[in-house]
Amino acid sequence: MNRVAASRGRLFPWTPVFLATGIGVYFLLPVEPGFNAYVTLGLITVLALLLAWRFWRTLGPVFVALALVTGGVLLAGAKAGTLSAPVLSFRYHGPVEGRIVIIDRSQSDAVRLTLDQVRLDNVAPHETPARVRVSLHGQQGYFTPEPGLRVAMTAHLSAPQGPVEPGGFDFQRMAWFRQIGAVGYTRVPALALAPAHQGRAGLVVHRLRMRISNWVQSHMEGEPGAFAAAIMTGDRSGMSQQTLTALRGSNLAHLLAISGLHMGLLTGFVFAAIRALLALIPSVALRFPVKKVAAVVALAAGAFYLALSGGNVATERAFIMVATMFVALLFDRRALTLRSVALAALIVLVLHPQAFPEPGFQMSFSATTALVAVFGVMRDWTGWQAPRWTRPILAVVVSSAVAGAATAPFAAAHFNQVSYYGLVANLLSVPLMGALVMPLAVLAAVLAPLGLAGLALWAMGPAISWILGVAAHVSSMDGALGHVATPPVTVLPMIALGGLVVILWRGWGRALGLAPVALALVLWSQVTRPDLLVSSSGGLIGVMTDAGRAVNKPRGEGFAVRSWLENDGDPVPQADAFARGAFRGDKGDLRFDLGPTTVAHLTGRGASERVQAACATGAWVILSAEVEDLPEGCNIWDRKALSQTGPLAVYAEPHGWRVVETRTQSGDRLWNRGAEAQ
Repeated sequence: MNRVAASRGRLFPWTPVFLATGIGVYFLLPVEPGFNAYVTLGLITVLALLLAWRFWRTLGPVFVALALVTGGVLLAGAKAGTLSAPVLSFRYHGPVEGRIVIIDRSQSDAVRLTLDQVRLDNVAPHETPARVRVSLHGQQGYFTPEPGLRVAMTAHLSAPQGPVEPGGFDFQRMAWFRQIGAVGYTRVPALALAPAHQGRAGLVVHRLRMRISNWVQSHMEGEPGAFAAAIMTGDRSGMSQQTLTALRGSNLAHLLAISGLHMGLLTGFVFAAIRALLALIPSVALRFPVKKVAAVVALAAGAFYLALSGGNVATERAFIMVATMFVALLFDRRALTLRSVALAALIVLVLHPQAFPEPGFQMSFSATTALVAVFGVMRDWTGWQAPRWTRPILAVVVSSAVAGAATAPFAAAHFNQVSYYGLVANLLSVPLMGALVMPLAVLAAVLAPLGLAGLALWAMGPAISWILGVAAHVSSMDGALGHVATPPVTVLPMIALGGLVVILWRGWGRALGLAPVALALVLWSQVTRPDLLVSSSGGLIGVMTDAGRAVNKPRGEGFAVRSWLENDGDPVPQADAFARGAFRGDKGDLRFDLGPTTVAHLTGRGASERVQAACATGAWVILSAEVEDLPEGCNIWDRKALSQTGPLAVYAEPHGWRVVETRTQSGDRLWNRGAEAQ
């Protein structure tokens, strides 16, 4: 029995790995599974669990792994199905009415509202999206956005768009799981229709969050106030894009994400403070287990912080971790173990399987797993010990280095950049977060009923200004940022698997985990970017040159251009990419060479009438108009064809050209079935 229990204990840290594998399989499927497929997977899951119970001493772990993988597919499919909501099937311009549920900022730094209870003019309720997201451009200011406020505006809306190139970021999928069925903008003032009122619990908490955020920013102006509001409430709407860019460039953006650092600092400070206060009262200290009382209070503080911050994946993971730790204290057990990390991952995956492909989940758990493993080794180390006075400094250095190394591949893959001086920036900033900023944030909450919270915020200001100054200075240093191309889809799974084998495996066999990591890095270093990219409109093209990718226009379709260049590892301004001069001809009739092939790009009025002449030269033809009668024997991608294929990627092959269509690679999934209507 002891051997069986030990075997189960060793298997448990792997359970979220197998479950995540099944979830990943679901997202990689080329077609949406049907009813028969789900029934078959369900039967396999049940049968595997029965066989695991029957043959646990021999093949039991294998059957458990199989059940978790198939269960992961079922879980992700069920989540996708339950979140089904209407998606706008046409371009809409007209009145939009709805209730504000989320306030944030777009990449253009405009205030952005997510609305529910949506009403659109002449659109039936069963065809109206559950949520729409609208950016407020132009002159606004007729009301202050507040969760629960019902607003009206005249807006341009369309369905969420898919990847701008094959294998690129799929905004359609993300929007589906958030039930956002339309996105757009307005350039005319939005108007308030009805005051915010108390509604469901989530909206009430969100309103409280925004009120606290506004109060903090009214007592601490500028970027420090916006930073303080972000770490205390999770509201980043006051942060400018310039500050966010500096934080990302210095690898300090994690200070904004309410995750393990914030949750650990807050609950740790509350735990230590309550325990110390109770210990000062002899009658209490002698009669009650003050450590366990402090653990309960700290756990309650963490739960309130989770609710106030909006409960994203990183915050949920952090709360589950600290909850596991404090519950372990209540039962006099060891708190920080890889099993607690596995439990947190398992709970998050069950609740939010759609979070698995997102960078927040991957970076959060990679950092936590590595930190727990490394500090576990340091805790059990019996060799040379550093002097006691150096241990806090050593802990900061080690934690920053380990977390940075663990998250670096995921950050580079998702954001195409590496911060070379991130460790220095963290060493200069993280101690202030722990020693001043978070304790003062707790003190502000305690003093708020007495009207003295402003004193804590005032004391917090210089520390936050220092952190922002470090971010600005480090990110502006020469060579602070490196840029990398987007890796093949197999790279991150190989790195993750190799890292988990190194951490979770026992004995010298863990060294085998280095092999997939090394192979993944080799594959990444040899990645080949498309020689030609074509947007779904046909109006934008990007051809690879010796100087980098050149685009055909200095502005317009900026999101696609920015994504292309970032995926190349070459995030220059669009105007610079246009100036690379790979094209011949005038604005509406461009020619460029693609290996031995000449490509003609036709735009503007009369583009369809110039197709015949372009084909006569033997060129491939790309145009932003539709052609009724396509000439035979000519390779033509017109607007109609591109609406069916989505953006194109063209690669040079030894025996010709390989064309990859976004729609074919994305497959027939729930979130893109309405894409052809756009």
